[in-house]
Amino acid sequence: MNPRLLTIASVQHDVFTAAEAHAVDVDDAELRSLVRAGEIVRVRRGAYVLASTWTDADHEEVLRLRVLAILRTRGEDVATHQAALALRRLPLHGVRLDVVDVQAKVGRVRLSAGLRTQPGSLPHVKIDGARAVSIEHAVVQVLLRSGLEAALVPLDAALRQKKCTLSDVRDAVATLVPSHRKALGENLIALADPKSESPGETRTRLLLHDLGHEWRSQVTICDGNGGFIARVDFLVAGRVILEFDGLKKCAGAKGFTALAAEKRREDELRALGYAIVRLVWADLSHPERVAAKLTRALAA
Repeated sequence: MNPRLLTIASVQHDVFTAAEAHAVDVDDAELRSLVRAGEIVRVRRGAYVLASTWTDADHEEVLRLRVLAILRTRGEDVATHQAALALRRLPLHGVRLDVVDVQAKVGRVRLSAGLRTQPGSLPHVKIDGARAVSIEHAVVQVLLRSGLEAALVPLDAALRQKKCTLSDVRDAVATLVPSHRKALGENLIALADPKSESPGETRTRLLLHDLGHEWRSQVTICDGNGGFIARVDFLVAGRVILEFDGLKKCAGAKGFTALAAEKRREDELRALGYAIVRLVWADLSHPERVAAKLTRALAA
């Protein structure tokens, strides 16, 4: 690969445009050859990503790279919705990751070749060379299009990382949410929780809300002498500990040690009278399964 082009890409987060390639004497025929050879990936007309970076990226990072590459070809456009959130590396759930949303100087919404353009005049900031609306505006845009769960996942993370505030979100709700959907915006604010440590915890919390349970998140449990035992994800009705387990490998000596420590921790919690329910990703798609587990635990 042309070393000058590789240098340009490397300082632009591994993305470049056809125009930038032409400037270092890489023509369209050579670009096509590089695509066929698997050295670069064409994400849209005139927009490219280094294949080594693209191949190793997860789905959310793929969207971020797509946004960076496409917006280099469209200097006046501003990333919106999940595209703006992906630029901040915030977690996403329940949204399309194959479409880049932008506000542009257009008269109507149009979707073409993985790019959705729409009219808009929201203020923007620059992130890694790309323009994007604020986090709070992007979250509310996701709320209106994709629903409460899709908006809560990145919002919790943004609040935890202190990238925005609930006051910012209130202002965005007042600006973007139509009067007949104000209740949706109020629910977003009421259910947001900066203590959430993962998308799984956010989704679990929303599920607890929908099932009608009372809970507290990130609760510290101590023994009768005030000694620390554990900090748990959720305490439901004051007596059931609900933990969300992401995908973790427990192989080898370290894994065995972690499992042994976890068992001791759970034995101590049960000795204090708590029931323990554990959820995994698959459970979140089956609310009836979660409801049954909690009912049994609360009755025990």
